[in-house]
This record gives sequence, C-alpha cells and structure tokens, in this order.
Amino acid sequence: MIRFENVGVRYADTAAPALAGIELTVPEGELCLLAGPSGVGKSTLLNAVSGLVPHFTGGRLTGRVTVAGRDTRTHRPRELADVVGTVGQDPAAHFVTDVVEDELAYGMESLGIAPDVMRRRVEETLDLLGLAELRERPIATLSGGQRQRVAIGSVLTAHPRVLVLDEPTSALDPGAAEEVLAVLQRLVHDLGTTVLLAEHRLERVVQYADLVVLLPAPGAAAVVGGPAEVMAVSPVRPPVVDLARLAGWSPPPLSVRDARRRAGPLRERLAGCSPAPPRQVADAEPVAVVRRLAVRRGRVEALRGVDLTVRPGEAIALMGRNGAGKSTLLGCLTGLHAPTGGSVQVGGAVPHRTAPRELVRRVGLVPQEPRDLLYADTVAGECAAADTDAGAAPGSCRALVGELLSGVPDATHPRDLSEGQRLTLALAVVLTARPPLLLLDEPTRGLDYAAKARLTAHLRSLADAGHAIVLATHDVELAAELADRVVILADGEVVADGPTAEVVVSSPAFAPQVAKVLQPQEWLTVGQVAAALDGGR
Repeated sequence: MIRFENVGVRYADTAAPALAGIELTVPEGELCLLAGPSGVGKSTLLNAVSGLVPHFTGGRLTGRVTVAGRDTRTHRPRELADVVGTVGQDPAAHFVTDVVEDELAYGMESLGIAPDVMRRRVEETLDLLGLAELRERPIATLSGGQRQRVAIGSVLTAHPRVLVLDEPTSALDPGAAEEVLAVLQRLVHDLGTTVLLAEHRLERVVQYADLVVLLPAPGAAAVVGGPAEVMAVSPVRPPVVDLARLAGWSPPPLSVRDARRRAGPLRERLAGCSPAPPRQVADAEPVAVVRRLAVRRGRVEALRGVDLTVRPGEAIALMGRNGAGKSTLLGCLTGLHAPTGGSVQVGGAVPHRTAPRELVRRVGLVPQEPRDLLYADTVAGECAAADTDAGAAPGSCRALVGELLSGVPDATHPRDLSEGQRLTLALAVVLTARPPLLLLDEPTRGLDYAAKARLTAHLRSLADAGHAIVLATHDVELAAELADRVVILADGEVVADGPTAEVVVSSPAFAPQVAKVLQPQEWLTVGQVAAALDGGR
C-alpha cells in the first residue's frame, strides 16, 4: 500500500538531509508505528506519504514514494485525498469550520459524498470518538485533547484507505487515547485500513503495532521490523522495555499484561525494599493560593469550588480527562481568565488585576501551543530576546535550549522546527526568567524520552532551588518522575489531591507502567527499581 524506494529529502539551506536512503514497504491493513528521537525526520516521512513533501513544504525529494500505486511526485495532495487522510501535530491548523459537526462533514463535502452517507458517517464517528456531546460546540471552546479527537474524526469520516497520523495521542488523556487506538485497531482489523503513525508516547502504542520503523538519527537508515525486535535495539523505548532490560527479559514485553506475567521473580527480589521517601517540601509561605474558584466560559462551567495551595519547591501535576478544567486553572493563575467566583492570589497579587509586566516576575506559563510565545525570525533571535526580557546574562536561553535539546541551529526559523523542538524553545524562553511559579501546559508533547528526561532533570533542579512548578499533563510517566503531588480534576472539580504514589497507584487510568507491572508494590519508575536493586547487591 505504501512504498518508499531509496527516498531522500533535503530542505534548502540545511547541511544534512532530513531523510536519506529510506527503503520501506507497508502492506495493506497494517498498523505501522514510526519511532525515533525528536527532529530525526518523522514528520517529513509522513508528509512524503500525503504528498505535502515536496508540493507544499518544499525540499528536494529523491527516490520514489507510491501510495496505492500513485506516485506522490506526480500526484499533488488533493489528488491523493480520496486515498490518504492526514492529521498533523497541530489540530488547530487542520480546521476549516467553526463547529464540531460541520468539521466532521467538511471533508466528505469536498469529495462529493452523498448527503445521506455523510449523515451516517458523522453519527458513526461521533460515537466512535466519544464526541456526541460536543457535536454543536464551537471548536474554539474545546480543550486541546478534544480538538485532537475532532481532527482525527474529520479525517475518518472520508474512510481513507491510508491514514497518516502525527502524534495522535499527544494531547489526549489516557482514557481518550485508548479509545482512539481502539478505533484505529478496528479500522485496521475490520476494514483493512493502513495506518502509519508517529508517536513519542510509545507506552501507549507499541503493543498495537504490526510493524515498527525506527529512525535512529537525522539522515540515518531506517530500522524496520517487528515491535519487540526493534524495541530491543531502539534508543527510544517505553518504561516497560526499560524495565525488561533491567530485569534481563528477552525478548522484551511490550504491554503491561505481558510484563506482569514475567514479573514474579522481580517482585520477589524487591520484597522488603521500598522506594526512597518523597521529597519534603518546606511549610513556607505559599506562592499561589486558590480558594473556592469558579469559572464559567459561555455555557460551560469550567471550574467550580476549586481549592489549591502551591508552596515554594513543590512540583504539582494536574491530571484529569480532556476538558476537566486543567488549562483553565492555569489560565486563572496567569490572569488569562477572571474568576466567576472565589479568589486567586499569586505572590500576593490578584492575577487578572495585575499588569502583565508586573505579573511576569511572579509567574511564567508555557501554553499548549508554543508558537503563541515565539515571534522572532530565528532561534538565536528568540533566545536573545528572552535574555533581555528576563534580565539574564547573554547566552543564558541559548545554553538552556542546548541543554534540553541539542542540534537546533541558531539560524532556523521557529516555524521550521518540529513540534518537540518548538516546545523546547518555548520552555527555554520561559525558564530563562526563572519565575517563582512556573506553569506548564502539556510540556512533553512532541518530546522523545531522552528530551523528556533532560526536561525532568531541569525542572527538578528548579524545584530544589525553591521554584514552584504546576504542570497540566496527560503524561502519567512524567508525573511519576517529577511530581511531589498529584491533583486530579473531573468536570471542573478536584476529586483527588495527595502525594503522587498515593494518588496514581490507586488509579488504573493514571498509574505509570512500572506501578501496573509491580503491583501491589508501590514502585513508580524504572529508576526507583534500579536504585533498589543496586542497593541490594
């Protein structure tokens, strides 16, 4: 169905090719997972399937890419639209209409599908993706994860033979991600749809893949094989595979279920051990206090009766379903939303009544869409501006970018960065100011495991230095590694608030892979297990 023959892609003014010598065949009716570190060319490979490379993104394409027998060099994207459906990393760039139901129908209208068929497919897709309650909602009022599901649904309604997805679960809560992956499996198994997806959260996807394509480095040859075979040699791998390497399991299990079947001896070795005690946060004056907070946005009651106290040095993970109110709560802490009821104070100031220039000294926010913070023409320009705004020494922001993610050239325009690279740049811009309260909204979207580990280490060092960190995330592995405390929101209310181990271990939806494998023991991360095993030698 998809065939790459010695494919290379090189963009203008770049020293190295984005892709080189790619040989790949994806049969009909298979789910193919594209994996690799940030910036290795995964999005470029996906765009070559849909014809966006080279017709829209530019670059020089060598070799041959065919989809259902059509050569993408001679067929523009509109001539592939009946065969290939594409959802990129940025759902907002995908939308044409303003309302959910209209967006689901738009693609079919463009293809001239009969109205009665369109109506049936819209209803099927609303049910498949759990969007029925949102059908009349303006897209602008949806959460990031809800927009992601709408973007996927707008492509599914056209029933493409090939579905190309770039980070399809990155903005979804664990439950919604499972629903989307179940839909993809149904399309593959029941309808013979060919699915090609790139994903950094391998713990969610790898067990469902029929084939894995690993791009280990920019311009390097692809490694193609079965999931277990490729994960055994991959530089990017989910926690369950890291645990397998630590325990000496070969081939590595890819799912929690398979790992649990082999974990008996490991649990015996860990018997009598316990994880290191959590960090102790000093009982100092809070940097932020939220009391009985209520927020109404149009017809939606986004928050009601929320209490939250944030102290210096504390790392808090806000978790919950898409649309639970996490981003709204962060927006209230930065003055983006005025409370309908209750109160918010940050550093003694009321955010929505404080001038931005004054508030920025108290709190910094990295939003879900990093481009909202980026306005310069080059990476170097963004870094220089960040140093000036923060009053930091020249080169501080650039050094931080290099620490979090190497290999980003100074002269690159931010729009030409991958989603993960753009997010890293936005993080560095905000972190340069070292605000007392740091807010992050889905900070690991587009980041590979190595980049996420570097980010976690940097955030931990900030917390150790007394900075308070509040992050809204669906990344349960990040919460396990970083958070001292987890707050779970549901329908705008706090339903759980406590130490990370206490909250996530008791929650099947928010427990990390290691916790699920080693239950009833309360281990959260591979690092904790490794430290215990080393200490027992």
